[in-house]
Amino acid sequence: MGGHDDSGSSEKKSIGVANDVPTFNAENMQNNMKAVYYCRTFMCIIGGVVAGILGFTGLTGFIFYFLVMAITSVGLIAKAGFSIHSYFDSWNQIIFDGILGGLMSFVLFWTFAYDFVHIF
Repeated sequence: MGGHDDSGSSEKKSIGVANDVPTFNAENMQNNMKAVYYCRTFMCIIGGVVAGILGFTGLTGFIFYFLVMAITSVGLIAKAGFSIHSYFDSWNQIIFDGILGGLMSFVLFWTFAYDFVHIF
């Protein structure tokens, strides 16, 4: 009659778990990477303004840039809940992608803020 058979359902669960391959939605991955690039761009601008206001020149400003990018990477990893593979393909995407791309924005805002505060 209408009994509940646990052996059949556990058999289906074990087959489902064995065939459960992690898949990624390409659209979600693109949105995640866009968010990383927007975050990095925003932090490049803010970091450049701060470096200019503090009066950093030469190598000190570039070290400050890489420090800001390292802090941004740690913040993004923390925002992802330290489970990078749930949102991205690899660690390289969140740690290294876009670091050198934002350097020109950083330098632009760094020199602008430095000129505005210390020269004018």
